[in-house]
This record gives sequence, structure tokens and C-alpha cells, in this order.
Amino acid sequence: MEGVELERIAHDVGTPCFVYSRAGIEHAWRQYDGALAGIAHEVCYAVKANSNLAVIDVLGRLGAGFDIVSAGELERVLAAGVPAERIVFSGVGKSDAEMAAALEAGVGCFNVESAQEIRRLAATAARTGRTAPVSLRVNPDIDALTHPYITTGLRENKFGIPIDEARGLYAQAAASPALAVRGIGCHIGSQLANIEPFLDALERLLALRDALAGDGIRLSHLNLGGGLGIRYRDESPPPPADLAGALVERLAGRDLVLVLEPGRSIVGNAGVLLTRVEYLKRNGEKRFAVVDAAMNDLLRPALYDAWHDVVPVKPRAGAPELYEIVGPICESGDFLARARALVLEPGDLLAVQSAGAYAFAMSSNYNTRPRAAEVMVDGDRYHVVRRRERVRDLFAGESVLPAGPVPA
Repeated sequence: MEGVELERIAHDVGTPCFVYSRAGIEHAWRQYDGALAGIAHEVCYAVKANSNLAVIDVLGRLGAGFDIVSAGELERVLAAGVPAERIVFSGVGKSDAEMAAALEAGVGCFNVESAQEIRRLAATAARTGRTAPVSLRVNPDIDALTHPYITTGLRENKFGIPIDEARGLYAQAAASPALAVRGIGCHIGSQLANIEPFLDALERLLALRDALAGDGIRLSHLNLGGGLGIRYRDESPPPPADLAGALVERLAGRDLVLVLEPGRSIVGNAGVLLTRVEYLKRNGEKRFAVVDAAMNDLLRPALYDAWHDVVPVKPRAGAPELYEIVGPICESGDFLARARALVLEPGDLLAVQSAGAYAFAMSSNYNTRPRAAEVMVDGDRYHVVRRRERVRDLFAGESVLPAGPVPA
């Protein structure tokens, strides 16, 4: 990766570990920013995709904004030194405490998703003596043609305000002295393979924005969310420049700041998961390569039946055989890949590709497994940007019952 051998990182840091390319992350963000140069815009990275402080710092230095969905993500972005005004707070279930923390920090905008949230945010802002900048996230009822678990813009999804109810709720928000109405937004799904759903959503949001202007409610920004896909196997998603170019064409001359919230397309293909083969075994007709990474490290295959390419860091000569790439966890769903043609021996180092997004961020400690280390490659150097957890870290906050007689 860049100028560093992955075998060297695995030797020094151990496996499993995630390795990210700084150059890859920067290049992906610049594809958006450069293609949007024709209009006022903000590219706000979706922190949920990969929330490591080093990733946030790299993007923050480029001038990125950040899309967050929790108080924890808020603290991460602030800890990386990013000004709060570059943060957009999204999510369907913000608590009073989260709202208060974001107001105190001075976040740039709240993406509000329900009538109850409008009222709660107004009450929290009034109680804290602040004014909350808001954008309503509307649900445009658009099929993004993606996996049902990651579609977010259909009427039956939990996200957003039904578009036919939005005008009334905008009037309520505009009437509140504790709220400052700033924008309109939507998010229709993740891992999208074409730009047409984005353009359909844009047209519906622009029509609503024009109707609101007739009501005397003028908006300064339009947030089209994120969701552009990456290539995992044989997908052919458009490059960010194609999406950005189409949006620039349709928004040129409008007095609006375009906000995009890409995540996966910034970091997904900038990372790999390194893992070693522990055992090779055969059960009936199936061959298994048991590796030291597992579903707790990379949940996507077990959760979505998602495909990640798996390649040997140092390929061997010989006739390939079909292997199930599985981990040591006590679940039959613990697999990283199925039916992969490989030439393997115990001890071989494998790279699970496209592991920069929704990999470590979704990892867990199931089976009391410490989470993996994270490494950032920068040219011909690498840096451990998250040390490997230790088992004792996992139960440091636990305690046993006090000694004494057992109650009858």
C-alpha cells in the first residue's frame, strides 16, 4: 500500500489489522470537492463509515465537513480539532442530552427527521438559551435500488419526514424563536450504483424548496446526503465526478449551497483487512481456510452476504482450490468469503479488500475477542492509529458481586 509492504505491517503490528491509505482517502475526497468547484458546496464526510481520529484528521485538514449521528461521533470530530460549525448532526433518535451537547458545541446544522424532534429540539434550545440551526430531512419515497437493509428513502423506511407533510412542519419550525431554518435535505440509501435516483431526489427537493419560498420560507442549503457506491466485485458505480458534474449542471444559477455526505466512497477502497491463515481443513466436499479475523472484525459478509475480494499478499504457484474463508467464532455465519479459488498454506497472509468502510466501525468483541489494530500508511511510512485492544481492556469496567451469603 503506497510505499509500504503489507507483510511488513503484519509482521510488526500483528493480525488481524486494518490498513488505510492516506493518499487514497485524500484522492477520493478531492474528486468530490474538485468536481463541485462550479457551485457553492460543502463535502461532509459521513463519520459512521470509519470514525478513526486519523481518518477524521486527514479529511479535516482538507477542509471537509462532517456528518454525524451520535454524541460519540460529535466528540470524535471535536477531538480531532475540527471546528463545530463544520458538523451536521443527522439521525432519527437524537436524545435531549445529545441535542444539548451539540448546541453547546455550536454545530453547523441539525438534520431533523420528525415532528416530535422539531418540538424537542426547540424546547432543548430554549432551555439552554441557544438557537438551533435546522434542516428538515424529507423522505422523497424514491427506490435507490440497493440492498433493503441500506435503503433509506422509501416511505416504509424509518428515516425522514414524508415529503407531503414537509411544508406544514417547515411552517412550525419557522414559527419557533428557538429554531433557525436553514436548509432541506434527504438521504435515499447506500451503495448506489447509478446517479438517476440522486437526480430524482434533487428534483423533488427543488420543487419543495420553491414551494417553501412561496410560503415565505427561504432556504440557504440543499443536502442530498451520501450513498454513492464503490466497486467490491463487479459493480460499476459512477465516479464521484460524474455525480458532482450532474448536480452542478442542475444547480448552476440557484442561490443554494449544495451539501453532500459521502462516506463509503471516500474510505471504502482505501482500506484492507490483513489476516493470516491458521488452519486448512476439509469437511466433506468443503475446504475451509480458518483465518485469525472473524465476523466480529468484518460483519458485512455475515450481515448482508456482502462480497469482499480476498487476495494473498504473496501469491503461491499451483492449482487453486475452492475455499470458504472463515474465522474462529462459534457461528456458522462466521465467514469472510465463500468459494474463493486460492492456493494456500497455513501462515499465508491475506488481504481482504474494500475494508475501509463499515468494517472496523461495525466490529465487536463477540467471543471476548479484542478489536483489531488500525494502521494509516502515509507514503513510505506507516503509523498505528489505533492500538490493538487487550483482553483486560474488555472487562476493565466490569465487577463481580460482593462476597457474602447468598440470599434465600
